[in-house]
Amino acid sequence: MNEAESHLKIIVAGSVGAGKTTSISAISDVAVVSTEEETTDEIHLLKDLTTVAMDYGQMHLDDGTKIHVYGAPGQRRFDFMWEILSDGALGVILLIDDTAENPLNELASYFDAFSQQLNSHALVVGITRTDLNPDHNINDYRKFISSYDRTIPLFSIDSRKKDEVKKLVRTLLYRIDPWL
Repeated sequence: MNEAESHLKIIVAGSVGAGKTTSISAISDVAVVSTEEETTDEIHLLKDLTTVAMDYGQMHLDDGTKIHVYGAPGQRRFDFMWEILSDGALGVILLIDDTAENPLNELASYFDAFSQQLNSHALVVGITRTDLNPDHNINDYRKFISSYDRTIPLFSIDSRKKDEVKKLVRTLLYRIDPWL
């Protein structure tokens, strides 16, 4: 593997409160750089802090490959960061909060927002906070994704658990290059 290949960039995107910052913190081998600020709009009903620019962490594979992990803000008013962060990325991990008012609409809006990136980047979807939704049904998500005529790996995960987040990263890397 040459020097350029030993540094990979992936994006973690998704809905507000889905666990993007938490996921990056769970897997990062370095101190996470975070741009969380106090919420000043209706988001304060969901949480006290929100990402306003990005989160950044690194994950190191056994072969020395360094994965740069960037977390995109979930609020639409910061959507200009999505394109900036996507530049040079090889793939996207999309996290959806299963307790959102309409998580399938959230998923659809991110598919639409990242449509250009999704045509050229690998994608993995993680559904979070399923333990807090008594009506959770992973098959609803599978049916929805199949309506887009795409094959996309889908997992229910706890964004606080390192092994579960690593499973998303490993799946994404396998979709990028099965030999990584």
